[in-house]
Amino acid sequence: MLAKSNVNFGTDLFEELGMGPLNAEWRMQSAKSTNMLHHKSFCIPNSALCISRVCPRAELLLVVWLVYLVVTVVPNAIAAETSRAGSAGLLLVANKGDHTLGIIDPVAGRQIAAVPEDGVTGHEVAASLDGKRAFVPIYGDAGVGKPGTDGRLLRVIDLAKRAVVGTVEFGKGVRPHCAVVGPKNGLLYVTTELDDSVTVIDPRTLKIVGTVPTGQPESHMLAIPVCRTTQRISLSVDDRWVFTADQTQAQLAVIDTATNGVRTRVTLPGIAYGTAPTPDGRWLLVALIKDNQLGVVDLETMKVARTLEVPRAPQEVLVRPDGAVAYVSCDASRQVAVVDLKTWKVEKLIEAGPGADGLAWAGADQAGGR
Repeated sequence: MLAKSNVNFGTDLFEELGMGPLNAEWRMQSAKSTNMLHHKSFCIPNSALCISRVCPRAELLLVVWLVYLVVTVVPNAIAAETSRAGSAGLLLVANKGDHTLGIIDPVAGRQIAAVPEDGVTGHEVAASLDGKRAFVPIYGDAGVGKPGTDGRLLRVIDLAKRAVVGTVEFGKGVRPHCAVVGPKNGLLYVTTELDDSVTVIDPRTLKIVGTVPTGQPESHMLAIPVCRTTQRISLSVDDRWVFTADQTQAQLAVIDTATNGVRTRVTLPGIAYGTAPTPDGRWLLVALIKDNQLGVVDLETMKVARTLEVPRAPQEVLVRPDGAVAYVSCDASRQVAVVDLKTWKVEKLIEAGPGADGLAWAGADQAGGR
């Protein structure tokens, strides 16, 4: 009997590789051994020469398997791991219609939880720098500048427990709205609309540590006043430009951060809402709320390069940290559109909650959410 060396893979690698189960058809026979290859074990003689002479079919099978492994399995595994690494995290969405924070698994492409906010209602959300908590200002039941209730709370939600674990009380109705976590100091900044200010909160103690007067009524989205009514704000990746959407005309105001003045205006196909730049600084994604489209602005030319169809009433845009995908919340459709930024196509639609609006990315690789 020839000496044999058993390499036990623990599981049937051939099944794992999609090459089918090992059965009698795979078993190699020789004059000295009748079971050179068997289920869950790959048994071969010690001598490579013996492989060639005694069981050439086994050698051929081994070579085919190695080629398959190198050409197909390894690249696919690397691609899958890269995709998982880039998408590691949770997508958060403020569901205004049912007063919940939706938690979406972006890989599975579905909402896995809807956490009651215990208040009416959150419009925006920010994630902590470690991706473990979400901050949801409770605005009220009306739109900006319109009559209704005046929110006075901010809820803190533990994303693992999927429950409210803390509350910041502002002491009076201030309509807290936009929340942003400082990427360097970790402080939480919240627009407090009725106070014409931005309130600064320590997220560790949940204590108010300061306020910054804006000098402007209805301080809704941390924006510089550029026209009678604006919505949302984003910052270019090099901090050079601030973008905000004019609600009276189909245009974006582009603000120079060095002068705090309007540098130019970008003509759009329709009225815009939320905006977000891509990490490479090349594109600005713009939600065209009345046209049910996502506009793509070339930041080199400051012109619209293309538009994509999305579900009704797109509100907010968030680009995943790896820059591969953008998420667009669509209020009237209760959906989040997933846009592939390589193909510029809507990859899939994720069912969220009614009134899907503010978005945030909860993961260790994000910088404070929105």
